[in-house]
Amino acid sequence: MRKTALVLGLLAAVAAWPMAQAAVTSYKAGLGGAAEVPPVTSAGIGTAQVNVDAATKMATWRIDYSGLSGPAAAAHIHCGAAPGANGGVAVTLGAGPTAASPIQGSGAMTDAQLADLTSGKCYVNIHTEKNKGGELRGQLVP
Repeated sequence: MRKTALVLGLLAAVAAWPMAQAAVTSYKAGLGGAAEVPPVTSAGIGTAQVNVDAATKMATWRIDYSGLSGPAAAAHIHCGAAPGANGGVAVTLGAGPTAASPIQGSGAMTDAQLADLTSGKCYVNIHTEKNKGGELRGQLVP
């Protein structure tokens, strides 16, 4: 019985080893209206944390914000743009009621999106009815 438990424990440790070695990178951003392109005046503030597992190409996120001009209409990760430029929607974080703070979830990213992310060309954007192009924005950095 004792040898069986030892063998099972060793097998579990060996099976868990690849997961322990996964390359997960954490990206963060402070969210504000001044970072929007063009900038907007907003009392809103927020933070974003996006964790990406390069092996599985899966992203998990938590976005917290407050002080918007109205309810969030949508939230996205946009890629393909450095600070001061706009890029296309890469990952939908939430829409309507699912965009209420805190926004939490996960989704897959493409190789091109991951390349943009590691190059500093992705940002989080929170959209409202008043600011359809975005009320809060923050560039994701490791």
